Amino acid sequence: QVQLVESGGGLVQAGGSLTVSCAASGRTFSRSAMGWFRQAPGEEREFVAAINWGGLSTRYSDSVKGRFTISRDNAKNTLYLQMVSLKPEDTAVYYCAARKSGSTMGSSDKNLYDYWGQGTQVTVSS
Repeated sequence: QVQLVESGGGLVQAGGSLTVSCAASGRTFSRSAMGWFRQAPGEEREFVAAINWGGLSTRYSDSVKGRFTISRDNAKNTLYLQMVSLKPEDTAVYYCAARKSGSTMGSSDKNLYDYWGQGTQVTVSS
């Protein structure tokens, strides 16, 4: 079982930067692929970024590629999403998600993730 707790969200001006974190409990964190998703009001939850268990393989949605960086520290059981050049359209609740232990590759398919955090609000003002 994995429990996920996001933090670091907030209000930032367009063009600014923000890093959100996800603290994971459970000894299986290092063997699980992780991902970030986001959901704006009235919209479906969408893929943002994913990372494999070892942190060497990442993937991004086209809308954030070049601006967001996903990383993980397995020693600290923590997942990060560094966001720069933020735009108002990045405003959403950001969720971290984990695949079950042994599913080592990240995915853009939210249905492949077994554990979810409660989300953290990111608001980008124009």
